[in-house]
Amino acid sequence: MSYTLILTEKPSASKSIAEALADGKPKKIGEKVFWYEFERDGKKFVTVPAVGHLFTLKQSDKGWAYPVFNVEWVPTFQANKFAKFTEPYFRNIEQLAKDAKDVIIATDYDDEGEVIGFNILKFVLGRKDASRMKFSTMTKEELLDSYAHPTKLNKNLIESGLTRHYLDFYWGISFTRALTLAVKSSAKRFRIISTGRVQGPVLHMLTKHEKRIKAFKSDPYWEIQMQVQIGKQLLTAEYGKKIWDKKEAELAAKKSGVKSAKVKNITKKIMTQAPPKPYNTTSMLADIYRYFGYSPQQGLSIAETLYQSGMISYPRTSSEKLPKDINYKKIITQLGKQKSYEKESKQLLAGELRPEEGNRTDAAHPAVYPTGVFKKIGDKQQKVYDLVVRRFLAVFGQPAKRESNKIELDANGVVFNLSGKKTIEPGWTSLYGKYAQREEIILPNIKIGDTVPVKKVELLSKETQPPARFSQGSVLKEMEQRNLGTKATRAQILQILYNRGYLLGKSIEVTELGEQLSDILEKNVPDVVSEKLTGHFEEMTDSIETGKAKREDVLDDAKKRITKICEAFRKKEKKIGDLLTESVIATQDKQSKLGICLNCGGMLKVHKNWRTGKRFVGCSGYPKGCRTGFPLPREGLIMSTDKSCDSCKQPIIQVQKAGSRPFRMCLDPMCKTKEDWLDKNRLKQAQIASRKASKEAAELRCECGKYFKTKRSLTLHQKTHKEEVKSNS
Repeated sequence: MSYTLILTEKPSASKSIAEALADGKPKKIGEKVFWYEFERDGKKFVTVPAVGHLFTLKQSDKGWAYPVFNVEWVPTFQANKFAKFTEPYFRNIEQLAKDAKDVIIATDYDDEGEVIGFNILKFVLGRKDASRMKFSTMTKEELLDSYAHPTKLNKNLIESGLTRHYLDFYWGISFTRALTLAVKSSAKRFRIISTGRVQGPVLHMLTKHEKRIKAFKSDPYWEIQMQVQIGKQLLTAEYGKKIWDKKEAELAAKKSGVKSAKVKNITKKIMTQAPPKPYNTTSMLADIYRYFGYSPQQGLSIAETLYQSGMISYPRTSSEKLPKDINYKKIITQLGKQKSYEKESKQLLAGELRPEEGNRTDAAHPAVYPTGVFKKIGDKQQKVYDLVVRRFLAVFGQPAKRESNKIELDANGVVFNLSGKKTIEPGWTSLYGKYAQREEIILPNIKIGDTVPVKKVELLSKETQPPARFSQGSVLKEMEQRNLGTKATRAQILQILYNRGYLLGKSIEVTELGEQLSDILEKNVPDVVSEKLTGHFEEMTDSIETGKAKREDVLDDAKKRITKICEAFRKKEKKIGDLLTESVIATQDKQSKLGICLNCGGMLKVHKNWRTGKRFVGCSGYPKGCRTGFPLPREGLIMSTDKSCDSCKQPIIQVQKAGSRPFRMCLDPMCKTKEDWLDKNRLKQAQIASRKASKEAAELRCECGKYFKTKRSLTLHQKTHKEEVKSNS
């Protein structure tokens, strides 16, 4: 029996669409990998999911030369051993395609979703076109409307998406291969050194900022504070400006050291604060990081689960505008059924609903907003959901009014200022809850001419501070402002830079390797880190989406530029390789040192068992008999903190895992600080791991007494040593 095949991007979307469209209850076929069958208006339908991209670009010929332009689309599971899980989904679609009379593409409506649907349509189903369901939420109402009013595939969006894939492949593979080969030829060792079309400029941007921080020279200055008593309040007044001359500061402090000060002037200023704009991807991820500490990639993943659950709209968008055709009253009424938003809902429904909006738009999706649907979710999802809901409610609020007060105090001719601020009308801030906390400093009621007792005058010595480091939230906004990456890729690009060891820390710090790579590229092949060139291709892909440019022309332009850059690189390959090798070795040596051994005073360093792939800590004092060893997490970047545990005194390390907030721990798995989470079973496992790590450290010593960093180098030495012993005997 033939049917209409509906192709979705994820399994959860397949279920939601089946449940929304089915006349009865849809039938689930399969367990781990499944599809749904149902009837509607007497016709049979099948919804089948992909799991993101089932096809990827791969080099079509052999060899490791660069640049690489000979590419082809292949099933992802054939190109990447870590993508084997996609094969059953591929086979499902392949099998179901045989009896499909009609096809509906219901992947996410953006350039990536369009490419996913197009490639499956072309390479699996062997078709050129299909109907298209376009939606921004997974609510039943919108899915039904999307089915009732289908469109066609957006050819321009497909071409734009395909172009980005080709550009990223050409750029990333060609220059990553060039850098890796340069290191291999110089050091005779294989180490992936990666860069990309957007990775390079972002790393360069952060490196320049890092250099500004390191080059900053502090200048001394002085501030004067005067503590006064007004009624029962003890308040601190500030001298109006920084003083750059020490003698001037000392004279002013001495002169103002009197018993009382006179109120010279009082000023009040009313400020109106407009409601916030609706969330787009960048502003949402920045706030998720700001309030909860979730990395941009982790935040986007959480938002994605809320979208798949039908609780919020599509989270990948540039828009700051809400859709005109949604029923604001209905959504706010539904939100009011949740106790957390009952009060705010009633407040808004009592007046006119007019949202504050920004200027940014997106042709595919509106700003992020809650749908009014609520389901049981985990703690992390609940936090992000609350933030999205509160932001949505605040958008409809009235402007907030704040009053700032300044009282000028004259202490023997030296003027000090008392500053206060308070909320007069909370407006939208009452809807935004804890995310709109404002400092309230209420000054006492006094009048001009009053005198106030001076308790003390303090002269404070300070220094100017370097530029603040980017956080993972603020760097997303900077990338958006510079047109680096897209709404869907910025979080991933940032995570890649962390994973490659180019960045570290909550406040972003560029590692020595990252800084050296950026400098080497800037000096030898500057186009690889050029924001201008990256911006040019972003504009061109956007032009393809609007029909103003063609994919072939943009790719031809890219090939010419990449070829020219590769030619310049090849002429300096040895120099680049030597410089990178030096940086790689220095970085690895620096990162491997974790602290001083309490047993012998040697250096505790990270080692790797090449047979098992596990990392452990061993002591450099092993040749002298030290057997200190500790296990390490198998995943994540390990960094020294130059601090030790108050309890066990062992070094404290920082672990940065992909997509997660970095955490700190001491090396000793038996430390008292870990008793809360080490139950009897875990304690036993930790003891075994600790003994095993010590044993692995012991295994890296030859009978001749020499100690080696890796088993590979030990084996080679033992072979040579045995031959020497044999020849001498």
